[in-house]
Amino acid sequence: MNTYIIDTNILFNMEANMGLGPSTKEILQNLVKILPLAKKNEEELLMPPAIVQEIESFFDNQDDALLKAFLGFVTVRSPSYHDSAVSGDLFNDLIEDYRSRAYRGMKVSEEEIIKAAETFMGKEVLPQKDFQKSVGKIISSLRDRYRNATRTGTIDSPADFDLIMLAKESDGNLITTDEGIIAWSRKIGVTEMSAQVFGKKMRAYL
Repeated sequence: MNTYIIDTNILFNMEANMGLGPSTKEILQNLVKILPLAKKNEEELLMPPAIVQEIESFFDNQDDALLKAFLGFVTVRSPSYHDSAVSGDLFNDLIEDYRSRAYRGMKVSEEEIIKAAETFMGKEVLPQKDFQKSVGKIISSLRDRYRNATRTGTIDSPADFDLIMLAKESDGNLITTDEGIIAWSRKIGVTEMSAQVFGKKMRAYL
């Protein structure tokens, strides 16, 4: 049995380049054609419930026929955390990573506050519209830099950890474009497969 644990992003991020279509709709349409054939060759898609919920959240109508058809070919399973053993070193690394990111986030915030103070230093009170425009640029910069400092390159949700642990538990192939998930899955020896290779395997059924 070849098992593929897929992340939400390979269905919605066209930069994944699976070659299954230029839009989410076409990707799902092709997978609905492919998956019944793949199952006959003992190939299956596996997802934790949190990833299914993420995918559903992108649809205005969760009873969408295409969505339901696709999910009908997916095995939904939670990782068995009680039966999983994870090295203490992993948690130590994770804590150190979060500690470092919290510090970087604080430094980014300090720098943006200083930038805001310098921007308005010595200026008269601005009209409300001009003030909102000026401060809006600073807030946008702060959000982007803070997000990059604290979230890029790490796991930041239970769904991320579910993917990693389910791939480890099932000895399946983890497919994601998320740099953080890839980095942490490598720390515990999860088998990974690029979206391009997965797409090529699936296209063989078309």
